[in-house]
Amino acid sequence: MKRTIRTTALTVGALIAALALPAGTAHADPVAPRIDLRVLIVNDGGPATAAVAAELDAAGTPYTEVDLAESGRPVIDAAFLADTVDGTPRARFQAVVLPNDNPFAANSAEMAALAAYEQTYAIPQVDAYTYARPEAGLRYPVAGGYAGSLDGVTAQLTTAGRAGPFGYLDGAVPFEDNSPDVGESYAYLSTPAPGADFTPYVDAPIPGSSSRGSLVGEYRHDGRRELVVTFVYNQYQQQFRLLARGIVEWMTQGVHLGASRNYFAVHVDDVFAADDRWDTTLNCTPGDVDCPQGEGVAHPIRMTPADVDHAVDWQNRQHLTLDLAYNGAGSVDQREDNNGADPLADTFVADRDRFRWINHTFTHAFLGCEQDVSVLPWRCATNPDGSTKWVSRTAVSDEIAANRAWGQAAGLPLDDQELITGEHSGLKLSPQQPVDNPNLAPALADNGIRWLGSDNSREPGQRQVGPAVTVPRYPMNVFYNAGKAAEQVDEYNWIYTSRAQGGSGICEDHPDTSTCLPEPLDTSTGYAGHIVPLEIRIDLGHVLSNDPKPHFIHQSNLAEERIAYPVLDGILDGYRALFADNTPVVNLRMRDIGAELGRRAAWKAAVGAGLVSGYRVGGTVTVQAPDGVDVTATMPAGTTVGTAGFGTAYAGAVSGWTASDGAPLTLRLPSSTPAPATAGRAGRPPATSGTPRTRVPAGVADRVPLTPGR
Repeated sequence: MKRTIRTTALTVGALIAALALPAGTAHADPVAPRIDLRVLIVNDGGPATAAVAAELDAAGTPYTEVDLAESGRPVIDAAFLADTVDGTPRARFQAVVLPNDNPFAANSAEMAALAAYEQTYAIPQVDAYTYARPEAGLRYPVAGGYAGSLDGVTAQLTTAGRAGPFGYLDGAVPFEDNSPDVGESYAYLSTPAPGADFTPYVDAPIPGSSSRGSLVGEYRHDGRRELVVTFVYNQYQQQFRLLARGIVEWMTQGVHLGASRNYFAVHVDDVFAADDRWDTTLNCTPGDVDCPQGEGVAHPIRMTPADVDHAVDWQNRQHLTLDLAYNGAGSVDQREDNNGADPLADTFVADRDRFRWINHTFTHAFLGCEQDVSVLPWRCATNPDGSTKWVSRTAVSDEIAANRAWGQAAGLPLDDQELITGEHSGLKLSPQQPVDNPNLAPALADNGIRWLGSDNSREPGQRQVGPAVTVPRYPMNVFYNAGKAAEQVDEYNWIYTSRAQGGSGICEDHPDTSTCLPEPLDTSTGYAGHIVPLEIRIDLGHVLSNDPKPHFIHQSNLAEERIAYPVLDGILDGYRALFADNTPVVNLRMRDIGAELGRRAAWKAAVGAGLVSGYRVGGTVTVQAPDGVDVTATMPAGTTVGTAGFGTAYAGAVSGWTASDGAPLTLRLPSSTPAPATAGRAGRPPATSGTPRTRVPAGVADRVPLTPGR
């Protein structure tokens, strides 16, 4: 359905009146206004404005959202947009995000107020998804342009885009094409309208033409600046994830609260131990509780010295350090069975400083309830009175302490405050164990544990467990019980095919988190052809989402056919093909990830409670947060706090955390930073108009597959 195009002509007097400025304001002496560091998002229920809001949420950038569909929403007028504080004109929003270039009715007073506000205070406007037309600085698509799908198309930064807000990218902006049966994009490609002051930042070839059409560009008119986006997207799609940082930097002019980086950490569990192997006949793993006891023969998977050498070489090539979660008993058992020899442990210990190490308990024992494995699935054993039998505090503590002692004797560079229990056990596990082992928290306290690994697929949020805080980890869909690609595919088929196709039907039972394959994968080609690309896409999506949570695999995946490396290489090589050198992957150890997540949670709570304020006056930024809540911000390179430089360099800016004691924090911007407009300078009135409604595909949401993990 299309909406009739409407045009509103406004006079200078009407604009000034809308902002309640004195009639002589245009000629008054300029006064540096206060610009609050907050974004206004006007939402029409579409995915584009929701995606921008999600980006601001993840970064911790404050915003106010006005839902046009809400009957009781605030009216966007002069009083809503601006006022005066201690005699200084105040712009309450540093940027405006609209669903299109004008989502209001004809002759809208609200659009007039926004236009005047943007003119007066030099406030940028983002048109989150708009039709290509002269009112947005572009020709209509019918005039040599294009309207339709861009699935699988690779857009490119223009020279202006590289030099401007998208300089953190290497150049290519590929559009997803995950399914031939689903339309995943829709766009308008067009060239600047005659006489328009329009600069394309991202463009793509116009089908059937030698010209290129704008997808993202800046339109300057009537004393206003608009970032015109002519393709639809949702918050999960790669094309948006790549451009999101630049959209935010453009509209905030590089000065905003909150920060965003691209993180990737890989935990390798069960190092020194041997992982049980999937049985392709029994469709279970002999030796584990998922197999009937006594059935099958275990053929464990354990790394070799050559696998260690390969891991070291891989780290050097990819410039990423692996975190090894180790079980010392695995080496003890190996030496007992082999006359004291364990070449794997000897090689790892010789190379110990090349890795980061995490205590994974001594024997990898299950530390929750005592398991009754006489039934499938297992259940918690009970006492005669019906209460749950729990693994004792002493047993839990001994597992932690013994593994720490073994690691210290081997000279492993440990952080004694980090722990990942075997299978994340001790923490609640649905459905068998709906609460934590009550002995876990005291045992953590006994051993000084502050950071406790957890499974993000079970508990995506951080929480307190006694003295420790959890660090949720993403399970990668590379199974712990597979050392070879054919084993991985066989188990994958079992999980992701229906009962009618010979599978387990798990995918049928959990349609909210999994999708059944249309047919089983070929065991010789299915890993490289289906599983690897899918896992790369999912995990790269996490990397591009400002999400520091680590991913985890198992030592078995670095052994035998080393099936983890195609996924890891795909993520890192794919990343480097997209980003400039000034935007590297950030590789943190577990304690630092936990601290980052904790700081974000405290900041988010303070922002949500209205306890954070920030504003800019000329070249000075003032931020105030509650005592003990660290402040996060992104600023131009050269920004200072007192006599010290602020933050660290990333993506062409500086960002980071600064401790707060509750007093105002002052940041000084470098003199090269563009200043906001001085209050009282009204420009020529803009023409505003409505936007035709177009179809908006929902896109493809991020769906996390079921993952067998330990």
